[in-house]
Amino acid sequence: MNTIAFWKATAERAARTAAQSSLALMAGDGIGILDVDWGEVASVGGLAAVAAVLTAIVTSGGPVGPGLTETVATATTPRRPTSI
Repeated sequence: MNTIAFWKATAERAARTAAQSSLALMAGDGIGILDVDWGEVASVGGLAAVAAVLTAIVTSGGPVGPGLTETVATATTPRRPTSI
């Protein structure tokens, strides 16, 4: 959990989660971009990002990844599908 690779993967997950939750809030309201309450969007996105980081920490089995089923890409183990 204390590796650079773990924190990079966790930051990526937190950013994706924040973006997804913000987009869901904006799209769910069905309003125009000028009518969006950006404070609310930032609040929901921030809370989702915090939840993603805490989830990564709690479910980490060590330096292999931020989730139970993930492996962090390294120079010797690049990202690729492992099974389907």
